[in-house]
Amino acid sequence: MVTNPPQDQMNALIALYQAGQFAAVAERAQALAESFPSSFILWNIFGAANIGLGRTHEAEQGFSRAIKLNPDYPDAHVNMGNMLQKQGKLDQAIAAYQRALAIKSDHPDACYNMGNAQAERGKLDEAIASYRRALALRPDYAEAQFSIGNALQKQGRLDAAIAAYQRALAIKSDYGEAYNNIGNVLQKQGRLDEAIAAFQRALALKPDHADAHNNIGNALQDQGKPDAAISAYQRALARNPGHADAQYNMGNALQKQDRPDEAIGAYQQAVALNPDHNIAEARLILQRQQICDWRHIDQLGGVCARLGLTAQAINPFMMLSAEDDAARQMARSQNWAVAEYKQAPIPLAGKPDVRPERLRIGYFSADFHDHATLCLMAGLLPEHDAARFELFAYSYGGSNSGEWRRRAEGDVDHFCDVTALSDAALVDLARSHGLDVAIDLKGYTQHTRSGLFQYRLAPIQISYLGYPGTMATTFIDYLIADPTIIPADQRRFYSERLIYLPHSYQPNDDAREIAATSTTHADFGLPEHGFIFCCFNNNYKISPKEFDIWMRLLRQVDDSVLWLLRSNKWAERNLKKEAEARGVDPSRLVFADRIPHADHLARHQHADLFLDTFNCNAHTTASDALWAGLPVVTKQGQQFAARVAASLLNAVGLAELITTTEPDYEALILELATNRGRLKQITDRLASNRLTEPLFDTKRYTRNFERGLQQAYDRYFDDKEPHDFAVSES
Repeated sequence: MVTNPPQDQMNALIALYQAGQFAAVAERAQALAESFPSSFILWNIFGAANIGLGRTHEAEQGFSRAIKLNPDYPDAHVNMGNMLQKQGKLDQAIAAYQRALAIKSDHPDACYNMGNAQAERGKLDEAIASYRRALALRPDYAEAQFSIGNALQKQGRLDAAIAAYQRALAIKSDYGEAYNNIGNVLQKQGRLDEAIAAFQRALALKPDHADAHNNIGNALQDQGKPDAAISAYQRALARNPGHADAQYNMGNALQKQDRPDEAIGAYQQAVALNPDHNIAEARLILQRQQICDWRHIDQLGGVCARLGLTAQAINPFMMLSAEDDAARQMARSQNWAVAEYKQAPIPLAGKPDVRPERLRIGYFSADFHDHATLCLMAGLLPEHDAARFELFAYSYGGSNSGEWRRRAEGDVDHFCDVTALSDAALVDLARSHGLDVAIDLKGYTQHTRSGLFQYRLAPIQISYLGYPGTMATTFIDYLIADPTIIPADQRRFYSERLIYLPHSYQPNDDAREIAATSTTHADFGLPEHGFIFCCFNNNYKISPKEFDIWMRLLRQVDDSVLWLLRSNKWAERNLKKEAEARGVDPSRLVFADRIPHADHLARHQHADLFLDTFNCNAHTTASDALWAGLPVVTKQGQQFAARVAASLLNAVGLAELITTTEPDYEALILELATNRGRLKQITDRLASNRLTEPLFDTKRYTRNFERGLQQAYDRYFDDKEPHDFAVSES
């Protein structure tokens, strides 16, 4: 009995399959099967054609029939595995490939495809072993070598990944994807010129390679060339109008150019092209907040319930001002850490035999310039006890101007501008300094290089000040906090061990200058008479919840105005529109320009009361107000970012200005605005407390902070695991 169709008919089917004419193959194979029902090869081709058509049910029928007719036919098992892998049934796919290899141990495609399933399953070491087995069977298997590079890149083994891609190119010199991926790795290493050269080599081989154009744009963004980056994204989109990542990256470049309206349009396009592009959706939300566009606010609750919690991870900082939920913020941080940080730590030199007389402390930040973080730390750095601490500052932010930068350079023992260094070079430099404690001042905020810490820069690694929340990584040992910031009922939402400082976690500089000026209300566009409500927080922190309350207060307090920071012209326009919609004359919103810090502190004298925002409080802006003598009313929330102002008020002895509900917040503000006597008592007490209470006692704070560093190191030196502890002033 003839089992298979004539060879010429089989050859014709194979030619159609190779030409991608899957519908014709499936139709002819099904017709031939009526005459040759026992042809397992025919049923295998039928199944493969249906995979190409996306018909998984028919494909499974074909492969199952082929396997039933000939259980020892390895190609049918391989194809069954391919189908299962497309369905996301990875464990079943791996089992199918293993069955094929049990029949034919030298089947390179079974090894390679099993590696793909293992890599997708997250079993990267096993995947690499499978790819290497495929290469042993077929030394010119360039795709297997390329896939080894991909797996190594996911593991954070970047130099090894480049070497794998180069081996793929040695096999297949026109392998454009290998050049593209070499560029991606070089970019991760901070080797931007080399990365761009690699992307250009990919384009030389394939000028329409949209991903390579997109990646050039990303590298140009990292070089601070947004105009050139936008041109690269436009080239990517010209070649692939459906390239959601290029639209997303275009949005980032536009945002950096202070073109938020156009950035919003780009993010919207990215989400329209790929509704599962969670990062683009999160950026869209944040950018709308930046311009106070609240037209979609009713959808925010549902979005917050899924963004960064399911599917694609997002940087958790993007959601801090969208909601106040410590549990969700921890979950987002955990997902982001898993997605971003693959590098295994490099073992450090052994513990010293003798406890060091001076601990070597490394501060890492992009903000060693006139920035809020350095404003807060300007007193801490020079107050460090030079006999007990040797300070290293690693500045990677690019900006090197300003008075605070100049002071910082002189206030540490070693100031290292490492902007131009790759991650690998910076890790080598920091480790060569033999740090005892490495402190990340950025966390998940803009321009972070927190990935440096996954290599292990010091035996003790601490997250401090820059990011108000948990990083949920395996490589940050401690988080600096205080009992108000993280009370016992919120402790479970922070993965790090906690160093509880006794008053507030936030440092302050008690030598901050307040300009001696003789300005008037009129100089800032304020009325000479009437109550001045003030909020100098960035506008993105303002939500309709606060704004509704503020507008009700303006309606109830005659001749009052609301003095806000001018973040951008779009936010100003939208906030005025929102005021009018709530029955308030838009002219009662007065916007303040950014001015030198000492002058900014001085102008607080023209305000009567600072009103805080909810999800993300005033942080540096709250300490600015309190240092300038302006009382702050806050609503204490749940997550770290929503409890900072309460921490500061407790530390300056004004706990009565802390509320916990929106009605209480509104009632307290109204009481203070209409009872000048009570407000004066609080203002007078603040004037006294600012120089006697702990908040602005820089020397006292520094000694407590140093005790925290020393206790953390002592635990390490005594072979104890990191553990929560409270610093005692005794």
